[in-house]
Amino acid sequence: MTDQTKPNPKTSGNWSAVRPHLATWSQPALLALVKNLYDTRAENRDFIQACCQPEESSGEVLEKYRRKIVDQFYPARGFGKLKLGEARKAIRDYRKATGNLPGTAELLMTYVENGAQFTDEYGDIDERFYCSIESVLNELAALLQGEARELYPQFCGRLASVEQLTDGIGWGFHDFIADVAGRLEEEFAEPVAAQPGPQQTKTAKTDRQQ
Repeated sequence: MTDQTKPNPKTSGNWSAVRPHLATWSQPALLALVKNLYDTRAENRDFIQACCQPEESSGEVLEKYRRKIVDQFYPARGFGKLKLGEARKAIRDYRKATGNLPGTAELLMTYVENGAQFTDEYGDIDERFYCSIESVLNELAALLQGEARELYPQFCGRLASVEQLTDGIGWGFHDFIADVAGRLEEEFAEPVAAQPGPQQTKTAKTDRQQ
């Protein structure tokens, strides 16, 4: 490849090349561009609406992205196409647009639950399928162990249900889920209450005698 035929990094389609140009645009011009993007594709509309969601409509936005995930496993008509890349993209897009951790955790859990339910109903799938579910479960675990620790009580029961549902499924799938669920349960387990020491026991006996 000669120098003349090599792509110029300064003119290639990357953000660093586009950003300085957009910085010179007026607000009406930028709004017109966003409007064109909004009208072009439903995916763009969903993303822009998620970015601009008012608090009262946050549930509607979350449900729209949740439906994108469920449809890959259980569409309203026909059989699931298992376009897992599209389902995972819905999770990424939602988080990028909203920054909402509870909603993101819900979408991750939805992906894992539907994947587990699908293989329970239809039998063994393939390695790609199981690796994808496991990867999303890891994302959920990392979120619950990090930024969203306070959300774990909302998901522990659902994780236990998935573990139970996948019992007997091969490919190491059930073992992986059981391991992740077990580690989370151990990490978030309530500390055992301290046993009363000699002084505490003596005080308690004294109280009873009085």
